[in-house]
Amino acid sequence: MKLDYKILWLDDKMDVILDGEYDKEIKNFLFEEGFNPIITTTKNEKEFFSHLDDSYDLIMTDYHLNEKEGTTRDGDTIIKEVREKSIFTEIMFYSAQGEVVDTVKLDRITFVDTRKIVGNDHYEKLTSRALDLINLTIRKFQHIVSMRGLIMHETSSLDAQMLEIINSSITKPNINLLELSSSIYNQLNELFTTKNEIVNNCRENNNFKKLTKDNFIFSSDYKIQTLCKIIESFDDIQDFSDDYKESINSLRNKFAHAILEEDEKGRKYFKYKEEGITFDEDLCRKIRKKIIIHKNNLDNLQSKINNANS
Repeated sequence: MKLDYKILWLDDKMDVILDGEYDKEIKNFLFEEGFNPIITTTKNEKEFFSHLDDSYDLIMTDYHLNEKEGTTRDGDTIIKEVREKSIFTEIMFYSAQGEVVDTVKLDRITFVDTRKIVGNDHYEKLTSRALDLINLTIRKFQHIVSMRGLIMHETSSLDAQMLEIINSSITKPNINLLELSSSIYNQLNELFTTKNEIVNNCRENNNFKKLTKDNFIFSSDYKIQTLCKIIESFDDIQDFSDDYKESINSLRNKFAHAILEEDEKGRKYFKYKEEGITFDEDLCRKIRKKIIIHKNNLDNLQSKINNANS
């Protein structure tokens, strides 16, 4: 399971879909569910097969492709080729004319006849059914134990990205960061007097990377404290460190020490009893959204540093 939710969409009228922002409606839905939406749109089978692999969570395709030009096979033939490539991604296959084809008998195929859905606009009805199917695929992966594993993995990835940013700022500082390295070493000495020897040794040998690998000295909290000082060097970046501490570091630590429980209906959840926090589907959704937001914040900061150092 992963935080990215990938969709590959084939429709020869893709311009209509993009102009109507139907893809944005799907993206907004996925983000509100706490997933990072990645939608790849294609207009013909050449584009479609150039992107096709087994990394997608959902494939969407129209039946009638290039009706006037007759230069592309119908959608059902394309779907059969997808399955022949041993790609068993969930597929939503749709038509506004309601043809029933043998393809719908293949495994994990949802056929949508938009004539049978209430509403006037074909793509509005299509989007509504797509959201229903996406919701179904998400629910299949919502087991709370798996969700804790996903959240721990994603927050660890954020830790690793923070270290990359810090190291790139210290080893190749721009003019705004020249005094940052010395400042960080001094603060580490003050915070961790029992580790003075390690800190001083790293300072003398100019080995900042070795220092950051010491998880006791360079904990997640200190990573974000250091990042806060880097952010201060850029006037156009809002400080997100406090929110990161609360919504990522604090919740991640509590989730890690929470106990798995089960209610009278058989619903499993994690309970952090010290503060009475229940890690259920709703809270996990909020955490996933925060992970996506702060991943974007870190990406933006890294881009600013790269531009400053170029």
